[in-house]
This record gives sequence, C-alpha cells and structure tokens, in this order.
Amino acid sequence: MAPQRNTGAGAEAELPEYAGHYRLESCLGSGGMGIVHLARSTSGMKLAVKVVHAEFAKDPEFRGRFRQEVAAARKVSGAFTASVVDADSEAERPWMATLFIPGPTLSDHVKRNGAMSPGELRRLMAGLAEALRDIHRVGVVHRDLKPSNVLLAEDGPKVIDFGISRPKDSELRTETGKLIGTPPFMAPEQFRRPREVGPAADIFALGSVMVHAATGRGPFDSDSPYVVAYQVVHDEPDLTGVPENLAPLVLRCLAKEPEDRPTPDELMRELRSVAASYDTQAFIPAQRAEPLGPEPRAEKPEPQPVKRRGRWAALGAGALGLAAVVALTSVQLLDGGSAVPRSSSTPRTTSAGFGSWKATAPSGKDTPQCAYGNGKLLCGQTGLVFALDPSDGRLLWRHADARVRAGQPVVSGGLVQPTLDLNLRLEALDPASGKARWQRSMSSYSGLGHTSRMLLLTTADGTVTGLDSASGDTTWSHRIPGHKAPFFVSFAGDPLAYATSTSDDGTSTRVTAVDPDTGDLRWDKQLKGSLEPVGTGDGSVFFAATDAVYDDTRAVVRYNPDDGTSRRVTLAVPLQQAQGTVRGNVVYLMGTGGSLVAVDMAAGKQRWSLETAVTRGSAPVADGRHVYITAPDGRLLAVDAAGGRLLGQTPPRLDTNSDQIAGALSSPVLAHDHVYATAPDGTVFAVPAKDPSAW
Repeated sequence: MAPQRNTGAGAEAELPEYAGHYRLESCLGSGGMGIVHLARSTSGMKLAVKVVHAEFAKDPEFRGRFRQEVAAARKVSGAFTASVVDADSEAERPWMATLFIPGPTLSDHVKRNGAMSPGELRRLMAGLAEALRDIHRVGVVHRDLKPSNVLLAEDGPKVIDFGISRPKDSELRTETGKLIGTPPFMAPEQFRRPREVGPAADIFALGSVMVHAATGRGPFDSDSPYVVAYQVVHDEPDLTGVPENLAPLVLRCLAKEPEDRPTPDELMRELRSVAASYDTQAFIPAQRAEPLGPEPRAEKPEPQPVKRRGRWAALGAGALGLAAVVALTSVQLLDGGSAVPRSSSTPRTTSAGFGSWKATAPSGKDTPQCAYGNGKLLCGQTGLVFALDPSDGRLLWRHADARVRAGQPVVSGGLVQPTLDLNLRLEALDPASGKARWQRSMSSYSGLGHTSRMLLLTTADGTVTGLDSASGDTTWSHRIPGHKAPFFVSFAGDPLAYATSTSDDGTSTRVTAVDPDTGDLRWDKQLKGSLEPVGTGDGSVFFAATDAVYDDTRAVVRYNPDDGTSRRVTLAVPLQQAQGTVRGNVVYLMGTGGSLVAVDMAAGKQRWSLETAVTRGSAPVADGRHVYITAPDGRLLAVDAAGGRLLGQTPPRLDTNSDQIAGALSSPVLAHDHVYATAPDGTVFAVPAKDPSAW
C-alpha cells in the first residue's frame, strides 16, 4: 500500500503508512494535535490511530502533553471511553491506538439531523453523567468536553480526546495568560482561575453540551471567543429550546460557582425523575433522508428562557433501567415465599439435573457477595449471612448480625467465616444451620487471612497467630522474619500461605511461604519488582508485576521454589489495577479499564487480549474452557479461554433505587457445572456453564 496522500503541504502532505505495526487505511479526521486514521490490528480489529502532527512531534513540551493524554486515556479506558489498545509517545511521530467506535460525533449528528428529541437528550445526559463519574473516580479532569469529543455509539455516548486532561492533583499547571480549552464549553473558573480547575468544570461543560444537543447552539453564543468568555463568567445562560423537564438540571450544571453544580452521582439520581418514559431503542436514532436540518415537528408552545439560579428540587420519581430479560425457570423468594413462574415453562436442564434460576436476597442494602462451600452457596451482605441451595436458589438459613460487613464468606475448618468488623469479634457459623459455633474478640488484631483449615491473624507489632478455624483455638504465635505486618493469601489446592513485602523503592519484593498449620517457614525469596501473588499451580507461584508509581500491571512472573528459577512475561499493554487468576500455566488478568488478557507462562507469551468494555469488573475465574467475570451492572460474561472471544453474557440487573456501585465485586462462583453470580438489584442467579451463548 502506498503512503496516504493529503491535500496539505509540507511534512503532512505524505502521511505514514504505519504507526508501529498498525497499517493505516484511511483518514477519519484531523484536529489541533494530530490526524486520526482508521487502522487494523494483525487480527483484523478496527482501530482509531491518532498520529501527532509532524511539527508538534519536535516540541518536547508537546510530547509531554501527549504522554499525559495517553496516561489519562489508559486510566479511564472502559465502558464510556474508547479503550486504549497501544501507544508509543517516544516514536518519531508519537501515536496512540484506541478501539474504533462506529458512530458520529454529537457535533456531526446535530449538524446533520438537527436538535435531539427529549428522549434522546435524557439518554445523552445520563450517559455523559456516567462517563464523567468514571473519569473523575480515577482522578482525571477532562477539561475539554464538547460535542466533537462525544461519540454517539449504539450503546451510548463515548467521551474521547484527553489531550488537555489533568489529574486532579497534577503538578502540571496552566501557564499564566494561556487559555486551554474551547471557550463555548469552558467553565467560568477556566477563565478566572485556570490553576484551580477541578471536576466541576466538566459538569459545566456537560450543561453546555446539552444545550447544544437540544438547540444546535450553546448557552453562551457569539462569533467572538472574547465575548463568549465574558458571557460565561458574567451572564446567565440562554436555555430557550431546552425541554422543560431538563432545563432546571441543565441550569444547575451551568452554575457560576463550582460548588453549586451537581456531582455526576447527583445528576444520575435526578435524571431518574425524567426517565420513566425512557424507551429501549438503540442510542443512535434512525438516519434521516435529508442531509441537513431537523424533521418537521408538531407545534408546541415555545419554552421560555430560564433565568433563575439556585438549587432545584428533585424532579419527581422514576428509574432509569435496562429492560433486557432472559427466560429463567423461577424467582425464589428468600423470605419463605413460593417460587414465581417465569416465561420459560419448561426448565432447561443439564447433566447436574437443574437449569437456570434467580433469587432475591433477604436484604436490599447492597450487592450480595457469595462463595461455595459445604454443598451450599454462602452469601454475605451488610448485617447478614445466608445460605442458598445451589440447585434452585432456595433459602436454607439466614444469620443476622449488625457486625457483618459486605464480603464473601469463607469456609475454613468446615465452618463459615463471615466478614466481620475486625475491631469487634471473630465468629464461625455452622454451615448446616447458620448458628454460631464459636466467637473470639478481635480488638487486638489488625489483619486476617484464611486457609482451608486455619485463620492467620496479625497484630500491629507484626506478630502472627494461627487459629484452628474449626475450634477457634490458638495453635501457634510468632513473628515472620522480614515482614513488619504480614498479610497472608492462600489459593485453593495449595497447602501453603504467602506473605509479601515490597521494598520502599518498589524494586524488589520479599516472598515468604508459611505452613499455616504450624507457622513454619517453607521458603523465603527476594524477587525483583513490585509483585502481588495471583495464584499457584504446577509447583510455582504466579505474580502480577506492578509499577509502583502508576499502579498498573506490566508483566506476569512465575517463580518455582524447587529450583529457584523465575520467568517474566511483559504485557503488550499495561493494565490498571489488575486482578488475576491462574489455571494451569495460564494467568488471566482483568484490568479496571476493561481489558482481559491471557498470559501463557509455559510458552512465555501473551496469548490473547480482549476489550470487554466492563469498567471495574470482578476478578476473573476460569474453568479451563471459559473465563468468567461479573460487571458492576450485574452482567455475567463468559469468554473463550483458548481464543479470547466473548461467548455470552447475561442481561444487566441494576438496582433502580441507587446509582452506587460496589467497591469490590464478588467473583463468579463455579460449582455443579453452573456459574453463580450476584447483581446490584439484590439477586443471586445461576446459569449452566456449558453453553454461555444460551444465556
């Protein structure tokens, strides 16, 4: 393929054929920083590759900005942004490759089709609020949210272009006298106090974007950017044309003072009041035949400009929900009620003798977190532990205790060990009845680890005490050399427990293997890098190697204590805050941005990578055929373990009364040829593991 030609002059007239090993096929668009190309990966995946303009590539300050853009885009990569696949900020022409998202920008859509309908506007505002929530959660401020930086994908809006974004605590400051942003969508503080710009500036921009989507213009309109800047700082916004039920919320976003604007969570809560009429159509409306202008609409009274300021009351009641439903055999009522038939009259069965089911947890306080043990599905919620029959979801027992924290119960010593407040007590429950078998004060302990037979408690001075988890009796107590306050992890099928301590500079990690029954040290090793154990197998321990500064996983390490050898495999793209599991010699890692990767440690290479679009999903679980993860919206996903293809997923199960997402998700549970998972709507459900495509 010959190099692509452009109509410009100079270095940009002949564009590169490749960026890294990605072949550039066509030009998607050009901006102030660079040109975006359509490209394909080796496997044929469509990518959008941004290549920096040649004149900027020579500027060290600009390269620094581009490096920051890449870092910010990787941090927020997920369901509401274009996920970063690869980048090279040190190349002669720096570039970044993201997943290609089909769909127009909001700017192009409004130019082509005119103002959005009220329903489309509500979906847009809800999607952008969710996007900003996730962007701000990882400490990033976008600072340039505008219609051309919003892509309208089928599953909702995606925020792109983090070219001038900043971490909230960034040491990089805007130069005096230099405005960075797009004036019609900048907040007053970006003109008045550019050094103090925070997340609230993105909320102001969201309000301006909504006015544009509703009217085709901004709330402050002039041909002169200087006039616009004055209007943004001093004048009230013009909301003529904004639907009456959205105008008060948009006005709050456009408050002059940052502290008067709603947070993304507050926006999402109040949007529920106008969400009752949400339909379930795709986000992108059908394309009109006319190239420009809106379709004729029925005449209605023109809403008057809103010229008031201040707080507005909540706009009513309702909930934004997702209407997807699957055929399940029954819904079990955990308060003793009978099963309610669902749409499937004939239960689907498997070799285990039962099919799918869904049950509602006894408490609506938070998402249940479950584990399997003693032939039961054992689940925990705030103030409650309960057991379900894994074949049908029937409630077997419940144990209420205000001291129970949300978390997966653990089976150790044949008893159920719920997650309790360590400042109060430790309690073990009978798996048959849920009644307490023994209790112990925890006031002197600061850490707790579990193995199949022992509980390992750590005090502030570093002393570790081993308790027989069946009886609660102390069997040993002493310090662990080389660890100030060790915390132990263990893995199914491995008799040892492992403590790790990373050096202050992050260059090495001390790993100690302990026999939990006796407290004896089995081996002790100082390994290179900042390491976190993710699993064991074949006599080896597997670690995620994490960058101590950026908290992203860059490699997987396998250490064999029998011969003292180690092997390191570098990931193609670093993963932010990765969680992992091991199956045989393959390590599966899930990053908070949505990337799921498989690393074959026997072959010494990354086997595959999949962008799931699941932001802050659970730790993965693997059974040899499939890899499973749960999403914050209640979906369960199954991926082909060999090839990394998405094979199936259950529908979302969101709690319509809350916009909160659990800080830690329960991993899927595998038992009886079924996969068990939980959701924010308070349900626990089971699906056959054999055929995820039928979910």
